[in-house]
Amino acid sequence: ILFVGALGRMEMQRVPDAGYRIIGLPICGFDRKNMLKNVAVLFKIWKSQRMAKKIIRDFRPMAAVGVGGYASGPMLNECAKRGIPCLIQEQNSYAGVTNKILAKKVDRICVAYDGMERFFPADKIVKTGNPVRQALLDTKMTKAEALRAFGLDENKKTILIVGGSLGARTVNESVMQHLDLVKSSGVQFIWQTGKYYNASINERLKDRTDLPMLKVMDFISDMGAAYKAADLVISRAGASSISEFCLIGKPVILVPSPNVAEDHQTKNAMALVDKGAALYVKDADAPAQVVELAVETVKDNERLAALSGNIKKLALPDSADTIADEVVKLARKN
Repeated sequence: ILFVGALGRMEMQRVPDAGYRIIGLPICGFDRKNMLKNVAVLFKIWKSQRMAKKIIRDFRPMAAVGVGGYASGPMLNECAKRGIPCLIQEQNSYAGVTNKILAKKVDRICVAYDGMERFFPADKIVKTGNPVRQALLDTKMTKAEALRAFGLDENKKTILIVGGSLGARTVNESVMQHLDLVKSSGVQFIWQTGKYYNASINERLKDRTDLPMLKVMDFISDMGAAYKAADLVISRAGASSISEFCLIGKPVILVPSPNVAEDHQTKNAMALVDKGAALYVKDADAPAQVVELAVETVKDNERLAALSGNIKKLALPDSADTIADEVVKLARKN
């Protein structure tokens, strides 16, 4: 297996950490606000296409898989030209530009949502869902054990707040603006601030010694335990996170990031909200609304049960195995 990624993106660290080789392409997306910068982007695309040809000649793949990132374009385009079977995976409910361009050239398209034939040829689509971290499914902790691991009370409702590994400014500010409600709510909180925001938040909290119910950390290494401890989650609406919530049946309030292409996080969120499987708060409204809504919701057992039941109906287990099977089928045809 050989991975190809975009230089400067997170895959260039994550893939080697997992024990696999990766080659980086000097590719990036177009700047829609500053057209002058796109002259350099065009050169990077040309260089990446040349590199893609060499990578394919040297590695001689039996099949190619793209997940919609910048590197997928030149690599799968070249593979398709050479008759190498290709598969793309679209994680979101609204297809990204790269995958829409590649759709006519590839052999199989794995999706996580219904209705994706509005973007892709219907005869190529396989609904597989998105792979999730195996550790979430493997955790043997009980809820009581998970709460104790975080130093929390087993008899109190718990809200988990996450904004990704780097954090989410709006979500963090939502908490900071409602510390008095956090204190008086009778609810306890696990708050992943993200590494980027953690130091400034701890500085702002240094005189608040009256918040033992608020567990603040920059990064949660054991998300399986965090999900097990939580009765309700506040989260962004990335595709992987949503797949996790579906699989474990966790009630969630989604605050989609506005800083993503095609506003796909909002579309991901609404795909759940329309089925009664999640609650939604617009990013701009979060500081005023999301903590109050979370406290109100976590105390409503009937509402929690409905959200949990509805989101679990959307789960697609064994997604990784299903996608891998599709890749193997294509490779065997080559």
